[in-house]
Amino acid sequence: MSLPSQSVALLQAARDLVKSLPADAVLLLTETSIDWDEVGRMLAGCKLFVAAENPALTKSLRENPDWTVIDLDPEPLPTQERMNAALLKAVTEDLLQPGSHIVAIYNGIATLEDAPEPVDSLSVIHLGEHLERMTAQDLRVLGDAAPIDVLRAVVDLATEIGREGREGQPIGTILVVGDTRKVLSLSHFQNFNPFRGYSRAERDVRKRDVREQIKEIAKLDGAVLIGRDGIAEAACLHLGGRGDGVNIRKGFGSRHMAAAAISKQTSSVAFAVSQSSGSVRVFQGGEEVLHIEPLARPHVWQPFRLENQEQAPAEPDESGDEVS
Repeated sequence: MSLPSQSVALLQAARDLVKSLPADAVLLLTETSIDWDEVGRMLAGCKLFVAAENPALTKSLRENPDWTVIDLDPEPLPTQERMNAALLKAVTEDLLQPGSHIVAIYNGIATLEDAPEPVDSLSVIHLGEHLERMTAQDLRVLGDAAPIDVLRAVVDLATEIGREGREGQPIGTILVVGDTRKVLSLSHFQNFNPFRGYSRAERDVRKRDVREQIKEIAKLDGAVLIGRDGIAEAACLHLGGRGDGVNIRKGFGSRHMAAAAISKQTSSVAFAVSQSSGSVRVFQGGEEVLHIEPLARPHVWQPFRLENQEQAPAEPDESGDEVS
């Protein structure tokens, strides 16, 4: 089975891009059978990831030590979402680094023919810009905690806080979504509530200008509470959920513990933004269910300072986070 000339040209272009950019790997996303021997010959020397919805297409490929097969859920999804799922899985399984450059070749043009081209499109993807755009499929793990548009807006807000900080300084915070009454009953205000007195429209996180205001509020101590309808209800909250039975990975600070605890004692979802790394970890039912890296966080140069040699600094934990 020979490859169509169009597929040959795309494979050649992918190989050349890997060498000239350089790129870290090639992702081949396919829905049809393909001449794998020819693919291997043309992409010799390239790190290759293959993803397909149909396991029968990739069953024999696992025997090739130079290729990595990524299994996708067998459900009909747009090409972009399947590509997102494949890349996200590769990163979470430590098969790819978050800042990698990937050359993706795939079938991206809808056709009514019974036998579409194996591949007809090529994209160069920088994961630092790509993986932050969480898809509806990624957010399904959160069930009906809140409508998808609300969850997507909160993800955007959390990742932007993690990536940008505020006024050139990194900040960390917690965003809690849903079950507002119970969350409030378990918590107390550390300061005034900055949302008090504003209309619902002025507190809707689905609006970009509202998210920009919340970024400013996130500099204050305490968590931000958002209703499942997307309306910001409170800020400067000290979360009072108990940590009994909550297990988080060693090295995380009290911010992550507070987020996990409140998600365990309520039906809310908590987004913990790490001040030290900018990463976002999503907790539900006391468990971490999503991990989002900011990936494009800029380096901020700090003034040179001499350490006081007489007083050894306290060792920060892995996350560098403080009490929320």
